[in-house]
Amino acid sequence: MNELVTSQVDNGDKANIVIEAQSLSKTFYQGGVALDILQHINLKITRGQLIAIVGASGSGKSTLLHCLGGLDKPSAGKVLLCGSDINNMKRAAQGRLRGQNLGFVYQFHHLLQELTALENVAMPLLINGVKTQQAKQQATEVLKLMGLEQRLQHKPAQLSGGERQRTAIARALVHRPACVLADEPTGNLDKRTAEQVYDLMLKVNTEIGTSLVVVTHDLNIAARMDYVYRLEYGFLSATAEP
Repeated sequence: MNELVTSQVDNGDKANIVIEAQSLSKTFYQGGVALDILQHINLKITRGQLIAIVGASGSGKSTLLHCLGGLDKPSAGKVLLCGSDINNMKRAAQGRLRGQNLGFVYQFHHLLQELTALENVAMPLLINGVKTQQAKQQATEVLKLMGLEQRLQHKPAQLSGGERQRTAIARALVHRPACVLADEPTGNLDKRTAEQVYDLMLKVNTEIGTSLVVVTHDLNIAARMDYVYRLEYGFLSATAEP
């Protein structure tokens, strides 16, 4: 099962590999019982790829995404981010590596309510030491890319659900990461708005070249990705159909 996953995405060009999972496993213990959530997963994500991960609720999709992004540590195996073992680093170095190369989008936008859309999007740059004027300029550019040029000074409460999620995506993209990891990013949106948001994400993929890994229950969305993987019983397999 896993050999299929590895062979499908291995293009032999190590310079293009953004994230590589090597025999990644994750076990939780509940009441003294071991629960194998992820089992010996091998996966390579290269620059510019569009990848969907599907599976039943509780199958471990979010856990896999968190492990790939260095937010959770696997029980066995390793995750390489741009060639570096992200779990074999000091916390500060890990944070810098993740902050420079990854963007995260969740079902809930997690915007700071007291800040404007522009300020929310500029925040990651400011945290990383970018000067205020430059940070706001970069934030403005990506918000325009998301069709929000008329909403720069609006706070989250003044934005629609779709606009808030587009702002969250802009925040994930503002530093032009190598890869964006998105966990059900349109789960709170109606079908039409969800499709519009995904259209913009695909546009950004084309214009910036950022890889996109999406955990989704929406099979129509999954079908628009380059590759679809199914997580079942802890194993990840490539599939021709979502």
